[in-house]
Formats: sequence, structure tokens, C-alpha cells
Amino acid sequence: MAARISGINLPEQKNVEIALTYLYGVGFSRSKEILKYAKIDPRTKVKDLDAKDIKLLQDVITEKYKTENDLRREVRANIKRLKDIGAYRGMRHMKHLPVRGQKTKTNSRTVRGNVRKTVGSGRRKVGLK
Repeated sequence: MAARISGINLPEQKNVEIALTYLYGVGFSRSKEILKYAKIDPRTKVKDLDAKDIKLLQDVITEKYKTENDLRREVRANIKRLKDIGAYRGMRHMKHLPVRGQKTKTNSRTVRGNVRKTVGSGRRKVGLK
């Protein structure tokens, strides 16, 4: 039986501790926290979980944490709010520039995409005139 939590199928062959990180909003430390609360061994494979354990995990995650669509919606709303009030961070989001103070002379490819606007050194090769 495939374990499906918050609309995401968890990979069968992985340990539950790792598989839970496939959910948006659940990282490694939160995964450990969830398993501790549900009293499930972190080294258990997903395929070895029974329906009761899956239901328990699903209940713990939905009652204690925002994940997947709810969290994505909240993040989008926060960014929209920053843009609407004209905050500096909102402007940076609008211009697709780094928001958290990183320098932009070099190394801002992640947020801008792999945009390469400069062209080499400007020198031509000797044979091309």
C-alpha cells in the first residue's frame, strides 16, 4: 500500500525519517519531531508502515503543521503583501533580485535564473576581422 500524506506519495524504499522530507514544509528536524511525537521508529521503511501508522502520521502533520498547498499559499500571500506595501524586500522580489542582502555584482544567478548578460572580454580573436 502506497503511503500518501497531504497529497504526496512517499517513496516506499526509504526510511520514514527521510521520506517525510518529501513534503513541502517538512525538513529533517521537523521529520524527527513528527516521528518522536507519533512514537514511530525513524529507521522503519515506508513500505513496512501499516495503515494505522500512516493515519497517525497524517493526523499529526495536519493538526500541528502547515504543509504543501496551505504553506505555499501563505508564502505567496506574504510576498504579495510585501509588494503591495512597497517594502524594500517586496521591490527586490518584483525585480527578481536577491532579497536577503546578498551582493549582486557576482553570484546572484540563483534568484535571477542563469542569466548571463555580459559577453566575454570584448576582444575578438585574431583571425576574425
